[in-house]
Amino acid sequence: MNDPALIVALVAVVAAAALGVQVIALRRRITAVPPDGNVYEALRGLDEDMEAVIAALEDLRPRLRAVEARLPGALRFSAVVTYDAYGNISGNLSRSIALLNERRDGFVLTILVGRSESVFFTKMIRGGRGMEQLSPEEQQAVDRASEM
Repeated sequence: MNDPALIVALVAVVAAAALGVQVIALRRRITAVPPDGNVYEALRGLDEDMEAVIAALEDLRPRLRAVEARLPGALRFSAVVTYDAYGNISGNLSRSIALLNERRDGFVLTILVGRSESVFFTKMIRGGRGMEQLSPEEQQAVDRASEM
């Protein structure tokens, strides 16, 4: 085996790879120059685009503030408790569903399922507490939602 030839081949491969990287970098620079060569006009266009983006952001600021102001009132937490409201006759089809906002205000929707009828009703929640007496299942749903 010719060790000098192997060394020369390895050096040639490394040099070719380095030159390939340089060519790729040079192509990137060339493609950044506008076809007509007017770099100043290209920069002016970028500046105008930037001004349009800044103006659009300024238009969005009041909308964002309005959305942020409303977020604490948006429903954010929920929990469902499943149970048999009438004693082992309906297969745990009754539900109490708590829907609360950031302040733990909201409501509990309760659906009681029996053999011959189903009943549903709601109760208001303020600060994680029922405005009316809550059943144990309703309180459990509120507690679970409040833990999230």
